[in-house]
Amino acid sequence: MADNTNFIDYVKVCCRSGAGGAGSSHFYRDKLTSKGGPDGGDGGRGGHIIVQGNDQLWTLLHLKYKKHAIASRGENGGGSGSTGAEGDDIILQVPLGTIIRDAETGELDVEITEHGQTKIIVPGGRAGKGNIHFKSSTNQSPMKTIPPGEGLVEWKILELKVLADVGLVGFPNAGKSTLLSVLTAAKPKIANYPFTTLVPNLGIVGYRDGRSFAMADIPGIIKDAHKGKGLGHRFLRHIERNATLLFMIPADADDIKKEYEVLLNELKYYNAELLDKPRILAITKSDLLDEELKELLQENLPKDIPLCFISSVAQQGLTELKDMLWTSINSQEEE
Repeated sequence: MADNTNFIDYVKVCCRSGAGGAGSSHFYRDKLTSKGGPDGGDGGRGGHIIVQGNDQLWTLLHLKYKKHAIASRGENGGGSGSTGAEGDDIILQVPLGTIIRDAETGELDVEITEHGQTKIIVPGGRAGKGNIHFKSSTNQSPMKTIPPGEGLVEWKILELKVLADVGLVGFPNAGKSTLLSVLTAAKPKIANYPFTTLVPNLGIVGYRDGRSFAMADIPGIIKDAHKGKGLGHRFLRHIERNATLLFMIPADADDIKKEYEVLLNELKYYNAELLDKPRILAITKSDLLDEELKELLQENLPKDIPLCFISSVAQQGLTELKDMLWTSINSQEEE
């Protein structure tokens, strides 16, 4: 059963980078030299705040209670040209599909899509320069140093968009969770009432010859979801990352064509670019239909989309569906 509390796809973190260490204004001294030249070393740079992609994470749950990320300051420089240590960086591990924005401006900082990908989102303060740099023929005893940079304090929004090859699109109770549970090892919560799925569920669909693809069950859309009704914007954004959209409408729907158009409109109003993605229509609960009923239904089904009749419970049409999805996914990759 899906634990709704464990899927976190939005966090806001106060990121504080470290200040740089000061450069030293020092002069060389030893028992034989009372007035040596400048040898003040540089300070260390302040610690950065960094994000890093991690393909073992599926949620931002581990950052839910981390309201502050604070890097340490760089150490000051010393005599004999010694450089201060750099401040310790703070590395925030995030799942693939995470975008990071500036909370104040909304500007996109980075989109993390690969394991190990890193990005400094708040740089540490620059290191101060010691007086060793300022000796000249006209100034043998410079006191001058360049002060270090201050650390920065910035609020960042981390937002996860599920990465999957196939996104399931349909009204509540269209059979999306059931299909996911049959095709994959995922165990989504399934019941006969709206909004059973409150979090996106992700599963891996096994295909021929050991190949596989990822499928995401996006929580049910309702009319006016793009305005924030139902689960609204909270989950529509996950569809943006899916290569192919599988529309699912049950065979016992009052008007399949009309339901399809409503779903299409919700995507269009949310983000018109979603309509550029390849689409497949699956008529679910098709074990309720005989061949004659299927032929009658065909006359009133959308004509501009590949479709198939399936039944997750009766295991009908699933091989054909997987073939269609695999072809669609891979035709996208070849383009």
